[in-house]
Amino acid sequence: MAGTRATGRCLCGAVRYEVRGPIRDIVLCHCEECRRANGYIGAYTSTLADDLVVLADDSLRWIDSPQSDRSARRAFCVECGSSLFWQAAEAERTSIAVGTLDRPTGLRIAAHIYTHQAEDYDELPEDGLPRGPEAGSIEIRWS
Repeated sequence: MAGTRATGRCLCGAVRYEVRGPIRDIVLCHCEECRRANGYIGAYTSTLADDLVVLADDSLRWIDSPQSDRSARRAFCVECGSSLFWQAAEAERTSIAVGTLDRPTGLRIAAHIYTHQAEDYDELPEDGLPRGPEAGSIEIRWS
């Protein structure tokens, strides 16, 4: 895909990015790692790593994800603390914190993952959406 599919930024604007390819619908992650990194559940879309182009990245920092059950890393803005990206080691795709995307996204919530790690206050809705241990185990729309 030649054009820009989506754009986004951190809260302060120090980190800006574009998605120049297909983007996946939203997955709500209830794992402990996302909860601790985001303050509640994680809401992520995803794109091929090669289709994610960071335009302003002086304030972008990647760290190893210490809670991950597999080797992974997270990216955030050092200026405002916004959580931006998550990537499994040697993965073809990068997950993008959906709240950092600019409107309109055209995306919809597609699934819940890691629901077995949901906190006691996390009342999972009876929304009929698929649930699974990870996003790769569920069929999710790409646009």
